Amino acid sequence: MRVGVQFTGSIPANSTRKWFTHSWPEAWHVVWNCVPKSPVHDGPAQLEWKIMVCRQTSTKIKYFIEAKNLTGQTLQFDARYAIMNR
Repeated sequence: MRVGVQFTGSIPANSTRKWFTHSWPEAWHVVWNCVPKSPVHDGPAQLEWKIMVCRQTSTKIKYFIEAKNLTGQTLQFDARYAIMNR
């Protein structure tokens, strides 16, 4: 398994933002996870996220990452991936 951070994003207070990442080989089984970086706060959930996908070409996949900041201040987060079968 190979893991990494595709990008770090910033979301204003109580807002939703969308990103995309393209040209992933269609044969790879990719799992996504979004994790808050700051502010550090031990309390209720800070971030909601969902992944959408399209077949970019016959051999490439494009992922769309939508993240929602559930807090009253700007939130930084990592968009992490795990390639399960590489």
